[in-house]
Amino acid sequence: MTKKEKGNKQDVIRQKMLEQHYEAKIVRKIVLFIALFLLLFIVLIGGGGYLYIQSALKPIDANSKMYKTVDIPIGSSVTGIGERLEKNGMIKNAKVFKYYVKLKNEGGFMAGKYQLSPSMDVPEIVSRLKTGKVLAEATFKITIPEGKQLKEIAAIIAKATHQNEADVFNKLNDKQYIKSLMIKYPDILTDEILHSTVKYPLEGYLYPATYPFFKPNPSVEEIVTAMLDKTRTVLSDYTEKSKEKKLSIHQLLTMASLVEEEATGKADRKTIASVFYNRLKSGMPLQTDPTVLYAQGKHKEKVFYKDLEVNSPYNTYKNTGLPPGPIANSGRVSIEAALDPNQTDYYYFLATANGDVIFTKTLAEHNQKKSEYISNEK
Repeated sequence: MTKKEKGNKQDVIRQKMLEQHYEAKIVRKIVLFIALFLLLFIVLIGGGGYLYIQSALKPIDANSKMYKTVDIPIGSSVTGIGERLEKNGMIKNAKVFKYYVKLKNEGGFMAGKYQLSPSMDVPEIVSRLKTGKVLAEATFKITIPEGKQLKEIAAIIAKATHQNEADVFNKLNDKQYIKSLMIKYPDILTDEILHSTVKYPLEGYLYPATYPFFKPNPSVEEIVTAMLDKTRTVLSDYTEKSKEKKLSIHQLLTMASLVEEEATGKADRKTIASVFYNRLKSGMPLQTDPTVLYAQGKHKEKVFYKDLEVNSPYNTYKNTGLPPGPIANSGRVSIEAALDPNQTDYYYFLATANGDVIFTKTLAEHNQKKSEYISNEK
């Protein structure tokens, strides 16, 4: 073989090696692309599936006040019960219900005619099917309005159940009882409620709603359980948002209670919340009158300058930051305002005699509006 022929052969071999290397590189890119695509597909499917299941376990309509009779025949399978519940609009997905029951190893469902509502989540429905709450109509109802404080709630419960108001209030503040509730509701009742500066541990945690009971004389414990169940259900809708906002349940309910107590019927609660957050961010005291009245344990139409001197950790004129805990219960609108405030540069607001709320950016502007709309006497 001549030197020229030998060189040509080496060139051919080298060319083939280059072609093979290029082809291998293309194959690796294709394999990598397919692997990344499959990984992304698995993540999306898995994440989407998780979110879907979480959604399917929540109430169809948490604010619904409608109740419907659902008949669970004797011998019904879990699949059959799930399909019946879905057909009646009580749950979102029968299969998710079935898998939840199996995963939690639930059973012992009782046949009968159940009074159920779209406001119930899957765990509550499962609990009712296990305990056999099958009365066709609620025999007792109690309504807790928004913005009520624990003392007022105790009075409502006492009146409805024909008990002594002081006894009910003492029960709501009994340390052993509170600790038993913390064990039952560790996701919403944390150690924060037992801090030495907190006035009443359950303040702000008894959700405002109308509660039906299927027995004529429910105990205080049964009423509180229903309220905390509702609180847990409502707050579960805001878990991710609370994490994004870096607010604990206690902080969220505290901020929401301030918004609730300051808001009038005409007020933009999200703008009120923005004022509080702007003040917190700048290190200013919140200076909200309802906290002063709460510290005094009084209800007054007007706050005077002497009231602002009350010595209490709840006095937001003397202390910066949030007060130690909620000062009242709050509904969804105030909770959502606390989680999603408007973006403003307001630091002051005041309510006029007709309920309008005026927002201002500076103290000078605030004082001007104050002299314009409100008497100088405090």
